[in-house]
Parts: sequence; structure tokens; C-alpha cells
Amino acid sequence: MSKGKKKGLGRGLSALFGDEKPKEEKKENISINKVLIGDLSRNPYQPRQNFSEEKLEELANSIKKNGIIQPIAVRPSKSGSEKYEIVAGERRWLAAQKAGLHEIPVTILELSDVESLEVAIVENIQRDDLNPIEEARGYKRLNSEFDYDHESISKLMSKSRSHISNTLRLLTLPQDVIAMLEEGTLTSGQARPLIGLSNASSIAEEIVSKNYSARKVEYLTRSKKGTSKEKKEDANILKTQEKIEKVLGLKIRISNKKNNSGKLIIEYKDLDQFEMISKLLTKH
Repeated sequence: MSKGKKKGLGRGLSALFGDEKPKEEKKENISINKVLIGDLSRNPYQPRQNFSEEKLEELANSIKKNGIIQPIAVRPSKSGSEKYEIVAGERRWLAAQKAGLHEIPVTILELSDVESLEVAIVENIQRDDLNPIEEARGYKRLNSEFDYDHESISKLMSKSRSHISNTLRLLTLPQDVIAMLEEGTLTSGQARPLIGLSNASSIAEEIVSKNYSARKVEYLTRSKKGTSKEKKEDANILKTQEKIEKVLGLKIRISNKKNNSGKLIIEYKDLDQFEMISKLLTKH
């Protein structure tokens, strides 16, 4: 497969979501059957690694009551004793085991490895099931194993190219910071400004312990990149900015230059807030 040639949905996604007409020279083998739960195996291209036990129990209870409404997408297994490999729906498969089911409904698809990965990534992202690192690793596999460039991935996932590039860059962070992203103690917005910093780990710990917002992290990392004097000045400006915001109850932004000239911008959302600011500034 050559780079940059993928557009829109991949063939696997088209087959699953009905976006493609079957070609005359090749029939799509798609059928719905009931198979033994033990005849299925995990998808080796599944980007999602962590499943919440609490949510699995909730789904298992729902399955006990209502059964599996949406069939699990599978493809014939290439190896092992199992007959089929899960393409999409691993969480339902795990919950079905907890619910004590012996058979489950499946949709059988004829998909290649890359098509299986396409479906697995898209299904998880559409459900917001992947943490930022799982998402990044899925994109990396498309890039390194199947020659997808960033533009091709962005079209496939309906995400901006900058989102794909920024998500992939999270994998360059230290392992302890990556672990925080996987655990959910750190968000991608908080972690992104740390990329390329030698002291990313210590800053990440500070962010988590003090619960800094993504906006404050950006300001903090900018200050830590400067000289010692600049760091102190930036810290003082940030502290002053926070004090003014508390007094006004409005968002403000201070931009200070090296010669100590700059701007103080006060944001308001409606006429009432504007009038309040006007009265405060025109008081004698």
C-alpha cells in the first residue's frame, strides 16, 4: 500500500457501515450468525488495552436482561484454535462471558489486517473509548505497519491533520508521563506543552498535584523554558493575573515584553459585564 493514497472510509469500514457497493469481480462475504463464545479470540490490532471492570459489570447486567442487540464484527481467524477473530465489539464479548452466555451473534467479514485495524480504531474513537495514548499507538501502527501518512490517517479518522500529529507526539513523552495519560490523571491538553521538555516528568507531577488547567500549564511551561530571571517574572505575572481574575470574576490575559511593556486584556461576555468594568475603571 503506498503512502497518501487512502481516501474516506477504508474498505473494511465501508463493508461494516454500508458505505460501499460490492464490486462485481469480488463478492463481500458478510453474514450474521450465532457462534460459540469460545470460538472467538481478541483482535491483535485492537488499540484499546484497558477495560473498566465496573463498566463491564454494568454491560454484563444489561446483556443478561436484554441480550446482545448489536452483533460483534469478526473475521475468520488466521491462526490458533479459535475460528474467528474479533474486529469490533471486544467489550461486548468480555461482558457476554461475565453474563454467562454460551453463544453470541456475530457479523462475519472478510477483512485484511489493515482493514481490521481501521475498523477497531474508528469504532473505539467514535465511542470515545480510547485514552490519548491508545489512540496515538493506533495511529502509529497505521503509520509504521501500513504506510499511512498523517494526511491519510486524518481523512480516515475524520480528524484534523494537526490533531493526528499532536496525538502521535504524545508518544515522545517520558514513560511516567505516558502512564499518567493512560491512567487519566493527566489530560492530553495538559501533557502536550510538556513535549520536548527535559523536566517534563517533574512538571507533570506538579500539574497533577496542583490540578492545573491546560491554559495554566501552557503559561507554566513557557516560563520554565526561559532564564531564571524570566521564570521569576513570569511566575509573578501569573500570580497577579490570577488575583485580578478572582477580584473581577472575569478572565484576563497579561502579555509582558522583555522591556516590561505589554498589554492587560479583560474579557467580558455581555453588556452587564462591560458596564461593570467601565464603572470600575472610571471610579474617582
